[in-house]
Amino acid sequence: MHAIRLFLLLVLTFFPAGRVLAEPAAEDAPVDVALIVSIDVSGSVNAQRYLLQMDGVAGALEDPAVAAAMLGGPHGSIMFAMVEWSEGAKTVIPWTRLASRTDISALAARVRRTPRAPGEFTCLAHMMAYVHDLVAPTLPVKASRVVMDVSGDGIDNCDGDDATGARRDELVATGLTINGLPINDGDPDEPLRAGAFRAPGRPFENRMRVAGVIQTLEPWYRRYVIGGSAAFLLPAHGYGDFSEAIRQKFTMEISAVRPRPGGPAMRLRESANIGAAHGRS
Repeated sequence: MHAIRLFLLLVLTFFPAGRVLAEPAAEDAPVDVALIVSIDVSGSVNAQRYLLQMDGVAGALEDPAVAAAMLGGPHGSIMFAMVEWSEGAKTVIPWTRLASRTDISALAARVRRTPRAPGEFTCLAHMMAYVHDLVAPTLPVKASRVVMDVSGDGIDNCDGDDATGARRDELVATGLTINGLPINDGDPDEPLRAGAFRAPGRPFENRMRVAGVIQTLEPWYRRYVIGGSAAFLLPAHGYGDFSEAIRQKFTMEISAVRPRPGGPAMRLRESANIGAAHGRS
């Protein structure tokens, strides 16, 4: 009996009544990934396209495979921030810790309520400078990896190719990885530098070909946007494909799995491309 009383005294001493044994992680606890989601809100993104992007991001967060990746790492949590950009950039969701499915559901609802930032031009270089100066340095905890996911439907029409590449290199030098989600959509009759690229289900004009190759947004993103450790592209074949593309991309980014040529994710994207070429959306 004396031994039992001594044991209870020790329990009450070290674990007072009402204290939860498995406490949530401290606010400054490290995370597995810090993910910056960077969304194009330039003039080519009308109200419907904006809603498709927001609903796509929210739906991806709610996907069981994405949630499992977010919570399944060694630290059991990630940090998430969202930036909207055009000629300027704005943090619409500041750094937020996701350490439970409740956190993830709350964030998805917040994404769907996010108002659109105003803008007209496609200034990727401006956005990258903003992230370099005001987003990445404000990450409040240590992260095993810092990744930025850039989606958009046009090339930089403010500062041009070289400035975009230079800003990309500055971000990569800090240890950040930039992955790309080019949205291959637009009017194929418009010149390439007007920010319009392939339109699913529509024929291409000869001027959209260089050496017989259809000029989509992907080569430009590959040369001037993505960079860093294991950086990759995963395109969306039109805005209607954005939701599926961002879901796959989140899973791979958070799990640190790079898409393999001919692998499941790339086969699905190639299949979508074939369907679009035959007029199916």
